[in-house]
Amino acid sequence: MRKEEKSQLIDNLTEQLQNNPNLYITDISDLNSESTSKLRRLCFKKDVKLIVVKNTLLRKAMERTERNYSELYETLKGATSIMLSEVNNEPAKLIKEFRKTSDKPILKGAFVEEMAFVGDKSLDTLISIKSKNELIGDIILALKSPANNVISALQSGGHKLSGVLKTLSEREA
Repeated sequence: MRKEEKSQLIDNLTEQLQNNPNLYITDISDLNSESTSKLRRLCFKKDVKLIVVKNTLLRKAMERTERNYSELYETLKGATSIMLSEVNNEPAKLIKEFRKTSDKPILKGAFVEEMAFVGDKSLDTLISIKSKNELIGDIILALKSPANNVISALQSGGHKLSGVLKTLSEREA
């Protein structure tokens, strides 16, 4: 590969890293072509970009971004592919789902929510991180609950008040 081609690949990778806040570094080596195709289809369906990269080019691209990926440099050994996503926990869920039928991909590391996670043991932690939409849903639910309590208290209070008024009006008659 010529120097110009490498430079172009690094620029492309740098742009991909800057445009996607969540990076998962994985190992999908030893997957046969059928399994690799299934993984790529699943990634496409879940809106996750899967890119096979050279470690040296990825490291140079990481160094060019504003994010601090230095904790992940040690994971750049052997066969490497990256998963990029807008949703922070989607690649972790995808890896877990795909592993029901295969022992790969193996999570080497991840950069999610401005934090680095190293090693496959971090997979369950990454799955449990809530996505932006999940957090918004939780906030709406938390805000809705007190309002529902106030409305139901007012409605039940109205029924009690009308019952008291009816009883008082019947006494006078």
